[in-house]
Amino acid sequence: MQCNRCGHKLEVVRQCRRVRLKCSGCHHEYQIHEVAADLDRETEELLERYTCIIYD
Repeated sequence: MQCNRCGHKLEVVRQCRRVRLKCSGCHHEYQIHEVAADLDRETEELLERYTCIIYD
């Protein structure tokens, strides 16, 4: 999945009690609900590994 700001790859980052997507280029963090409609299959498979995703 690509960053909306700079086009670099978004990586799944687990932080204390939350999961975010972080750009490898500009380091902008996205909450899952911000990009949920644009998730690709690879990112969905990574997120499926987490039993609970907290929307904060």
